[in-house]
Amino acid sequence: MNWLKNIDKFILKNISFIIIIFSVIAFFIPDNFSWMTKYTAIFLGVAMFGMGMTIQAEDFKNILLQPKYILVGCVLQYVIMPLTAWGIAYGLNLEPDLALGVILVGCCPGGTASNVITYIADGDVPLSVGMTIVSTLLAPIFTPFLVYALAGKWVDVSLLLMFKSVVNVILIPILSGLIIRHLLRDYIQKFLYIMPLISATSIILIISGIIGANASKIATCGLLVLAVVILHNFAGITGGLIAAKLFKFEYKKATAVAIEVGMQNSGLAVSLAVANFALNPLATLPGAIFSVWHNISGSIFAGLRKRKKL
Repeated sequence: MNWLKNIDKFILKNISFIIIIFSVIAFFIPDNFSWMTKYTAIFLGVAMFGMGMTIQAEDFKNILLQPKYILVGCVLQYVIMPLTAWGIAYGLNLEPDLALGVILVGCCPGGTASNVITYIADGDVPLSVGMTIVSTLLAPIFTPFLVYALAGKWVDVSLLLMFKSVVNVILIPILSGLIIRHLLRDYIQKFLYIMPLISATSIILIISGIIGANASKIATCGLLVLAVVILHNFAGITGGLIAAKLFKFEYKKATAVAIEVGMQNSGLAVSLAVANFALNPLATLPGAIFSVWHNISGSIFAGLRKRKKL
């Protein structure tokens, strides 16, 4: 199975470029990808199940060993990105669909891609993994409440439906992965290496589907959404880095926090938009474009941090 391991390593190493390539193809050949939007929740559930399968007892041990750093990181995650999203939407007077989409991205937990980017940046990977786990497990509480509180100016938000959606696509798959790994650890150990590949493929399919389904809309407002996404992501990384320095986090921990705060689980934002806001079709765009952009910006930031340029 060495060939499969090689494919796994190649995709994970080049995930940013692969997402860009598939997004471009989906934009120009939308009919081949738009059907995937019907399965957005399933794809995200598969990705989260893969995350659950790869979580180890050591990860929880690391959380207990550095609770202060993880607590501060998660607070920054659920303060900087949501408030920045609201400020951008309000300050730029975005139309309701786009405002909702930006806020959905801002209110989501950290994305699993942040762990890979932190590794590339030579940051504190255990801290990054711990923050991702904790912020994701807190998502059923914080994400619906924050979206309800911040997006109400533009659209009606059902707190209960949002809660159910997050539980279904985040909490249940992750817990299922954890339980199956625990119960069948002796049988599935040799297959665990493929789970990150399955999760990455699921995210690629989600993004490609959304780009394909909204190709015509991207052609008309894509530059605006891209500018908003870049601003949001930049504010998250910069704000996370400044806050970590104010808390006197050492270099590797500050790197992990900055990346974790700036990189969101934008696949969840897309899934929530599809499941809960069918009357606001453009709400999926910020999440889809954020998924492409934060891998690019994260890689650039990682390179600069690794060379001690920031």
